[in-house]
Amino acid sequence: MTDKAAPAQTGAKGPDELRRQIERTRSELGRTVEELAGKMDVKGRARARAADLRDKAGAMTVQLRSTAAQAGHTVQEKATYAGHKVQDRAVKASHSTQDTARSTGHDLEHRVVGGVPQPARPLVQAAMRHPRPTLLIGAALVTVVVVGWRYPKK
Repeated sequence: MTDKAAPAQTGAKGPDELRRQIERTRSELGRTVEELAGKMDVKGRARARAADLRDKAGAMTVQLRSTAAQAGHTVQEKATYAGHKVQDRAVKASHSTQDTARSTGHDLEHRVVGGVPQPARPLVQAAMRHPRPTLLIGAALVTVVVVGWRYPKK
């Protein structure tokens, strides 16, 4: 619009001065009309506002994705750490259980072998070292006894 602080002009001092004033006034009027037209263009302003909002939404989407990715990495790191911790505890428990089983096995072996008469000790020790063949032989003997008992000879 017009500059109200400018002093009022009294008149032109000549035709050249008058032409310059007319050009200046035309240019000011052109700017004023453009400003008014811009304010009256509601559709254009709405499109510009919508474009601004789309840009902001896009920026927020990028920021949210970045934040979500970072949170996902943090959770993954914590889960990995917790998994390693659980795995370490399981390994320690496994070793402890194996040690206990070994010592219990040795104790039982000494009790069993110690309670067997001297002539049968080598046989019991061999059976403890090789349990599968011992079980197979025992099963065969049980089968022979059951069949002999079930079907006696006449």
